[in-house]
Amino acid sequence: MRFSLMATYVAVILIAITLLSVYILGVLTESFYSTEKVKLFAKANIVSGLLADTETITDEMKENIAKTLYGSNMRCIVTDRDLRAVFDSNNDSDIVGKIVIREAINKCIAKGEETYVKSQGVNEINMLSVAVPIMSQVRTAGAVYIAESIASADAAVGDIRRNLIIFAIITSVLIAMLSLALSFMTTAPIDNFIAVSKEISKGNFNVKAKEKGTSELVEMAKALNYMSQELEDFEQNRKKFVSDVSHELKTPLATIKLICDSIVTTENPEPHMVQDFLGDLSEEVDRLTRLVERLLTLTKMDANQTVKSAAPVDFTVMLKAVLRKLAPNAHAKNIMLYDDLKDATLEPVMLDYDKIWEAVYNVTDNAIKYTPEGGFIRMGLGIKNQMIVVTVEDNGPGIPDSEKEHIFDRFYRLDDSRARDTGGTGLGLAIAKEAVMLHGGEISVKDAKNGGSVFTITIPYIRESAENA
Repeated sequence: MRFSLMATYVAVILIAITLLSVYILGVLTESFYSTEKVKLFAKANIVSGLLADTETITDEMKENIAKTLYGSNMRCIVTDRDLRAVFDSNNDSDIVGKIVIREAINKCIAKGEETYVKSQGVNEINMLSVAVPIMSQVRTAGAVYIAESIASADAAVGDIRRNLIIFAIITSVLIAMLSLALSFMTTAPIDNFIAVSKEISKGNFNVKAKEKGTSELVEMAKALNYMSQELEDFEQNRKKFVSDVSHELKTPLATIKLICDSIVTTENPEPHMVQDFLGDLSEEVDRLTRLVERLLTLTKMDANQTVKSAAPVDFTVMLKAVLRKLAPNAHAKNIMLYDDLKDATLEPVMLDYDKIWEAVYNVTDNAIKYTPEGGFIRMGLGIKNQMIVVTVEDNGPGIPDSEKEHIFDRFYRLDDSRARDTGGTGLGLAIAKEAVMLHGGEISVKDAKNGGSVFTITIPYIRESAENA
């Protein structure tokens, strides 16, 4: 990965440098050639002006042409309209009086305008040539042809090209070294993440990713560490859950085994004793059945993370049904169970009736179990911020602050021995929490003003009309 990352960096830089170099060379070459072309046209126009409206080239004109070309390597040829040379700045040449065939001259005479040609001369040296018409009484009487080697410009472009190549090589080496270092810096945390992930997959949640590097890598490390902590908590909860389930199942099974052994080992047991044993056996079986049913309920809720059977429910009617169901339990302990629902007017609410019914039932039943005889329990209903708020208030012993965050945990009991006496499984509030959360709501508990506790259930107020809209 490191080397592929480095190769990518180097390839990108090389492509960028190549494109930039080509552009720079093109611009410089064009600039050099344009400068030479302007200079040639300037000289040719001067010579053309000297020869305008003349029939023959005098010695004085030749001297003026020589002065115009002085200090340069330009060659100047003057032709008449028939392309015959009448002057050549190269004294060693013998083309005067002969027809001169040059592309620039031909175009200039034919079109009567300035022409420009780039060509390749002897020894593959590039040449620039221009031709300017000589005017005589508004007609083309001949042409001035000036040519010059651009070897110096090509040499300058070549030097620049070599320097750019050297620059590209040096830059590529530096970029490769920097990319390698950067790739190590970038991939080292990733290697650490991979190693930590492998350890986590093996169940080792004690390893932590190093939170260093760029902000993105730090955030990734924090996310990985958070996931590790969540998995560790989940694993601990799973082990605790298995342990609690095993313990809860072991107790009634041990009692059933003891009762069975007592019946089997007793010779000629009296009928009333057998009846008592069978009654105890039935109670333990009922207790075991309740535990299994509640475990199945939690399992179904864990499997279904969304509400799939929502239907319109009259919330007030549902709450009163819960109170009627629990009235005998409250009457048995001389507890006053009443509601404050007279002013509650709600449209039918879309929810899973069974789950929310059981959530309210479990919270109210739990309040009855822990409220002393002669106490009271009040159920309230209201609307706040488009949320349905159900409150169950009692005047029982209350819940210590250190215990409030645990009472919704599975198998958690404030008073273990008392819960067993009342047939509690420690799953009622856990089921209530799961049911409420499936509806996108919350469940909480706080101290009541006059002692006791207030359980609050809030769920979204989703009306049937809004659901069908």
